[in-house]
Amino acid sequence: MQKFIYSLVSLLLFGSMVFGQDVQIKGKVVASGASLGGVNISLKNTDSGTTTDSEGMFSLKVSQLPAVLEFSFIGYEKQSVIVEGGEFLEVVMVEDVLAFEDIVKVGSRYGSRTVITSPVPIDNIKVKELYATAQVSTDKMLHYVVPSFNSTQQTISDATAHFDPADLRGLGPSRTLVLINGKRKNPSALVFINDTPGKGDVGVDMNSIPVGAIKKIEVLRDGASAQYGSDAIAGVINIILNDETEKTTIKAYSGVTEEGDGFQVGGNVNTGFKIGDRGFVNLSTGYSDQEETNRAGEPGTDGLFGVDGSNPFIQQNSDLGMRVGLPNMTSANIFLNSEIALDDGGELYANGGLVFRRGKSYALYRAPYWIPDEFFLKHEEGTTYEGFQPTFETDIFDSELTAGFRSEKLGWHYDFSFTHGNNTVDYTIGNSINLDLAEASPTEFRAGGYEFNSSIINFDISKLVNEKLFFSFGAEFRQENFVTNAGEEASYFGAGAQSFPGLQPQNAVDAKRSNFGAYIDLGFDVNENLFIGGAARSENYSDFGTSTTFKLNGRLKTSDDNISVRGSVSTGFRAPSLHQIHLSNIQTLVSGGTVSNQGTFNNNSPVLRKLGVDKLKEETSTNFTLGIAGKPIKGLFFSADLFQINLDDRIVYSSSIASNDPTTTVGGILAQNNITSLKFFINAVNTTTKGVELVANYKMDKLSLNSSAAFMDHEIDGTINTPTVLANDGADIFDRKEQSRILSARPNTKVIVGASYDLNPLTIGLSGIHFGEVTWQHAADPAKDQTFSSKVLLDLTASYKFTREISIGLLVNNLLGTFPDKIDTKGDVVTDLGGRFQYPWEVNQFGFNGRVIVGTANFNF
Repeated sequence: MQKFIYSLVSLLLFGSMVFGQDVQIKGKVVASGASLGGVNISLKNTDSGTTTDSEGMFSLKVSQLPAVLEFSFIGYEKQSVIVEGGEFLEVVMVEDVLAFEDIVKVGSRYGSRTVITSPVPIDNIKVKELYATAQVSTDKMLHYVVPSFNSTQQTISDATAHFDPADLRGLGPSRTLVLINGKRKNPSALVFINDTPGKGDVGVDMNSIPVGAIKKIEVLRDGASAQYGSDAIAGVINIILNDETEKTTIKAYSGVTEEGDGFQVGGNVNTGFKIGDRGFVNLSTGYSDQEETNRAGEPGTDGLFGVDGSNPFIQQNSDLGMRVGLPNMTSANIFLNSEIALDDGGELYANGGLVFRRGKSYALYRAPYWIPDEFFLKHEEGTTYEGFQPTFETDIFDSELTAGFRSEKLGWHYDFSFTHGNNTVDYTIGNSINLDLAEASPTEFRAGGYEFNSSIINFDISKLVNEKLFFSFGAEFRQENFVTNAGEEASYFGAGAQSFPGLQPQNAVDAKRSNFGAYIDLGFDVNENLFIGGAARSENYSDFGTSTTFKLNGRLKTSDDNISVRGSVSTGFRAPSLHQIHLSNIQTLVSGGTVSNQGTFNNNSPVLRKLGVDKLKEETSTNFTLGIAGKPIKGLFFSADLFQINLDDRIVYSSSIASNDPTTTVGGILAQNNITSLKFFINAVNTTTKGVELVANYKMDKLSLNSSAAFMDHEIDGTINTPTVLANDGADIFDRKEQSRILSARPNTKVIVGASYDLNPLTIGLSGIHFGEVTWQHAADPAKDQTFSSKVLLDLTASYKFTREISIGLLVNNLLGTFPDKIDTKGDVVTDLGGRFQYPWEVNQFGFNGRVIVGTANFNF
């Protein structure tokens, strides 16, 4: 009887669950033995659903049983579970290897997304893809992986040759924000003022981020000022540091160019260990040494000085004594990445690194007919004076450290951190003299240098309000410090050291500023497939005022996450850098067919107010992006994104402004300062950049195919903002030559196609890179312009595994030995500096080293 009553009650209770009252389903989701928060749970064929909390727990009401619940989370296979009773569920998620590799964090504060479900275009580049490029430095690897990213080695350009300007979408280094583990990386101390791409800009020293410390790189190709603040106009590069704990990796390489110069050797070591089951520490260190290359022209005459081939020096030195190519560079680094969990559920983290580089490049050779006063020049006794080639030597130090705490309370996730960064560069001018010191002149000069410091406090807090709405807000306080250190007196006395007069006491500066920013970020899943997000940010700078930016983005995807259409519109800004506001110096350059000294006046100088040049203000932008992304079959990914960036009040470094008439305002200033021309920073132009970016990758078990392309166009809108005083003096403050650095100094077309095949133990890769044409514009005469035609470079990589722990490899960059077109002076000897240069340097596609062969060895244990 009791058994019958029990069965009857059970039947009635089950009937009530099936036919009448709502049923509460409870459970927990785990993966790899750990709780998994943020998992999406939906009742099949309905709009009902929920998400797991930070402990992986969930609760969901259904109207009847049986019910089918669908569990999905980025990086894991989608699961369907049939629930027939009221038992507690434990659901185990299985990692989807291909999907997991596509998870990105940059561009979204509301949890991780994939490159498909993100509402903006993001490249997710694993470190193995970087090593497959036949390059050995982070910036050059990105140059051969991301079509819209550019970084090429410079030459005969003072410190610029030791930093290499890098940018996204051809918008200059100043407009690309770089993050390390999601935190802002400090800019370099150097502002690029030589005749190279990126002239007038300040960027992050990409050479200070060693590839050995990197796990992957995320490249957000969209404006993001409303999310991250100043500089994020062209996009954001987020470098994720290595968190490996299971093995130690040693990588070594050595290589040389086909000409037998440019010998390079280096390597890195990465290791890590777990702190019990609470956290990890990962350490990496690296070293590299690169010797110079020389691709100087051999004109046999010196058109710059009007000296023909009968000159004894030129008869012995058809290359005019020049060395034109890569600088000598030695670098060492150490990096740390660590996390540890606390008893209360919070987590401490710290990461950062130290990098030291020492470089040496060359200035123009001072031939005997240029500097003929041999009676006091230092040369070996009993030898004939043959002139000298000054060296430009740098000591560069970069450091960054971030420490923070993150946790979760009552569903609120918060992150508090402090970041300090420093970059310094000190100059030494070697093998030179100061003519005004005569016999008392030293031959080596400490010429001063620059330093930049930044300290940042970040506080971010976020909450998943319900299964559809995500809310985030935060604040950032940043303090910046730009320092110019004067050189020793001998370096700047009189006309100063040959090739680079040292920084003078009047150039010395110790400038500081602070800014406070606050943002709000919302994300709303209207339904399973439609997402809408918005952000707003306001920043106040102590030296120029307040800027407020906005962003709206959205994404519509298919229910299987295989196709999505995305778009965004945003406003952005970039604060004038402290470097651009406070830099002043004297520079030796070739102008009007002669070598002379040029002065740069800082933006606060009374001289600029006299010329009618206003104080610098922020640049502002409007960004538009519209695209599609998909993975129609397993292993295949594609995306296509249109973009347009309208940039107003762009800060540029002016043309060299000269006047031989002392009665003009410019002429009077030049005479008073004993210089032949002057320059300055000014908000001078509005520009429009538009284009399309394409990506298509296909991965099978052994074969990987990849292709990507960027097609861009840059335009200067309207007229140049020329102050009235300078216009009345007839000054062209931003001439055609300077305009070409914005319009055509970088390729507006770049296409990358590659394939790799795993033959186990041999893996072979081949890639082709099409670099579009670049155009150098003459300052005043369009007939002397030159367009350097597009080129295709092939790179070959091969690796052979002896065991799982040991492998060797071969990298051949520029397999076919392709060079840029040679310079055609069209009668203007300044264009190639009297034949000293045979390849372009003011515009640049891929450098001019020719074929480079590198051998590698890898050890894992």
